[in-house]
Amino acid sequence: MADDKNNGAIYPSLVDKVEGQVLEKESETSTERGNWSNKLDFLLSCLSYAVGLGNVWRFPYLCYRNGGGAFLIPFLVMLFITGIPLVFLELSFGQFASQGVVSIWSVSPIFQGVGWAMFVVSVLIAIYYNMIIAWTLYYLFASFAKVLPWSFCGAWSTEACLENREHIQNCTLYNGTFYNNTCYTVDMVGQATFNYMQNSTNNSLAKSKSPSDEYFHEYVLDITEGVEHMGGVKWELALCLLLAWVLVCICLANGIKTSGKAVYFTAFFPYIVLTILLVRGLTLEGSLDGIRYFFTPKWEKLASAKVWGDAAVQIFFSLSPGWGGLITLASFNKFNNNCYKDAVLVSILDCATSVFAGMVIFSIIGYMANEMNQNIDEVASEGAGLAFIIYPEVVTRLPISQLWAVLFFMMLVTLGLGTQIATVTTVHTTLMDRFPTLFSQGKRSVCLLIGIAFVCYLIGLSFCTRGGMYILQLFDNFAASYSLLIVCFTECVAIAWVYGAERFLSDIETMLGKRPPKIWVISWKFIAPIALLVILIFTWIDFKPTKYGDLVFPAWADGVGCLITLASVLCIPIFAFITVFKQYRNSNSTIIQAIKVSLRPSENWGPALKGDKMAREAVGVGGNPADTFQSQIPLTMATNNETEFNGIMPPPTTKC
Repeated sequence: MADDKNNGAIYPSLVDKVEGQVLEKESETSTERGNWSNKLDFLLSCLSYAVGLGNVWRFPYLCYRNGGGAFLIPFLVMLFITGIPLVFLELSFGQFASQGVVSIWSVSPIFQGVGWAMFVVSVLIAIYYNMIIAWTLYYLFASFAKVLPWSFCGAWSTEACLENREHIQNCTLYNGTFYNNTCYTVDMVGQATFNYMQNSTNNSLAKSKSPSDEYFHEYVLDITEGVEHMGGVKWELALCLLLAWVLVCICLANGIKTSGKAVYFTAFFPYIVLTILLVRGLTLEGSLDGIRYFFTPKWEKLASAKVWGDAAVQIFFSLSPGWGGLITLASFNKFNNNCYKDAVLVSILDCATSVFAGMVIFSIIGYMANEMNQNIDEVASEGAGLAFIIYPEVVTRLPISQLWAVLFFMMLVTLGLGTQIATVTTVHTTLMDRFPTLFSQGKRSVCLLIGIAFVCYLIGLSFCTRGGMYILQLFDNFAASYSLLIVCFTECVAIAWVYGAERFLSDIETMLGKRPPKIWVISWKFIAPIALLVILIFTWIDFKPTKYGDLVFPAWADGVGCLITLASVLCIPIFAFITVFKQYRNSNSTIIQAIKVSLRPSENWGPALKGDKMAREAVGVGGNPADTFQSQIPLTMATNNETEFNGIMPPPTTKC
């Protein structure tokens, strides 16, 4: 085998010799699909896609619950076991073939269903993720009010709404009881009356809710009693959802040329806001207690399997492999882009962002706990509770509260849009690549984008009903949980075992000019699949009935959730059957022969652009024997040819 240095020198020179400068330019840019304007567009798009709402409203809570600073150990271990390998796999896969998540499975047609499963997952995520952006837009507009509407108990409030909970806590510290907006002591009213007041106060305090809680549930959502009662559509939320889809369409109007510029805002702005919030938070009393609580390690937690399971789940879902977005974004790369460095950089920055966001959130939570004289773990929350209840309540206690509310919700909007843009790009690109003659001409691609947004909006109106939160919980729990683990496991098997991990490394070597270390073969064939199986088993064992707050969903609701999961997972066996059946019907072969042919790469597998294909062949000619680069073996085969070479395909009869 030629050494790595020689390979790196051969590749560009042979491109010039074979096709000249014109061919090299053709390899650089696709007139049909387009390419990123520059490398930074791609990097920021990947980072904006990976860094989402979960980094802000899930990781901090997960970290404190699982041992604080000690949780960072399993978190980093899982980053290198499952995170970086899967990100590198998908980025290099998409970059090599320059195709969407369905068309790319010409690498092994029997696994075409993996691509369709990614497509379905992206559709489901796009539908409900935009509803979260819609809620955030609603709060953003409300933040411009002269008085923040969630700072007091308004006409929408129930009897449980309590504005002055901190006064009650302060009164209790001085052995008093807060009754009818006044603090009483035993000396003031006598023991009997004091006991009566104390019991009444304790009962009301236990049932009380903050104004921000009441505002979100009673006014914004006007939530019903349960998932059985959906109620009507709230037009304010429907308009916000429409605006969210309009923003997505604007960002994708000219494909990656516009989305590549939009990410400069969606990627950088959250870091600016997080930094501002951290600086402001550090000036608040009690903020350091919150940060100290966040990082204080509880080493005994590391003995718990659940902590390691939570770390693996968080890494996996934070980096978003299996959605199809990483493959799609990489498919617009130039052929010899260094996707290896990109994968490592994006993965590490995503995890660093999670830790940074944790510091910001817990500095605020520490201040909140200090203000209310409560323990930090009593204030800490995750998900919608943190974004739409806890933090809105915090800003009401800060001077110029409208400013901090606007900054926070603008940050959430940009975080959500960064992920949403890449997700919708996956859906759009998949249909464009799968049906090029139908959607690639003229303005049809824009019409397709508008059509996707319109259909998703219509379905998303169900989230705008009074019971929409319950439906969103089902989507959040089932649309991208078990299905993603199964999709990624199948993807690893297809590429590392069926196509061949060594063969795939050769393809990567063609792009990078040097061969990645052997550790990636071990990771893709053994470590990552086993880790995915462990996560899947852990997630299944840890299954609990869906709930929202104290309301546990009925069994039939979880049954609907399982159907949501199956909508994507069933694509894998269904399309495998269809592929084999078509091969069997169109050829004079047995079922076994049809399966073998369907496992092999099809004739059109490889770099999508002519220049990249010639460059790939040029590397093979430049002194590297065909058995060194198994991916250079001719892929055109008779369907009834039973001779195999190394268990993959027959040896070449001619040189490339």
